[in-house]
Amino acid sequence: MNLALYAFFAVAAAGTIFLLVRAAVGLHSYFHFRGTRLVTCPETKRPAAVEVDASHVGMTAALGMAPRLRLEDCSRWQVRERCDEPCLSQLENAPEECLVRRIVTLWYEGKYCTFCHKAIPPVEWPGHQPALMDPNGRTVQWHEVPPEQLPEVLASFRPVCWNCHVTETFRREHPEMVVERPKPPDSKQDAA
Repeated sequence: MNLALYAFFAVAAAGTIFLLVRAAVGLHSYFHFRGTRLVTCPETKRPAAVEVDASHVGMTAALGMAPRLRLEDCSRWQVRERCDEPCLSQLENAPEECLVRRIVTLWYEGKYCTFCHKAIPPVEWPGHQPALMDPNGRTVQWHEVPPEQLPEVLASFRPVCWNCHVTETFRREHPEMVVERPKPPDSKQDAA
């Protein structure tokens, strides 16, 4: 092979490596900033659920620019038109702490199921996530709760494991198919 062909392959290989590195940086930024986040709206001082435009962040990072955050959606935009997005500073300072999945995961850590009293296993994403029991005794999955209401809900609802949530949902939706059996007497009490 001649020298020109070697040079062509060397430049092509370097270019390919450069593009792969830039793509990896872009994908990392995309995955880092995707997902619903909870911020405090500077205008109302209330929680608001926001989605970062992760595609834009990933593209700017892939192009070698500093990732520029902008919102794709906000729960307040239904009431009010798009704003100047002053909440972005919260996302820039602590992007992981605002992530709804992280908030939920941390809330379940060390908690026990209200029904079976077993430890709630670590939350798996994706997978069977634990649920919540509202003050009326009805179980709901956490993703049924609007994210902007999450702080209030987590303060007043109780944790429920996936198995008990499924059982309680079936009991609520199909009471005609459930037979309640009395609990067996406690063996400790029988011995006394």
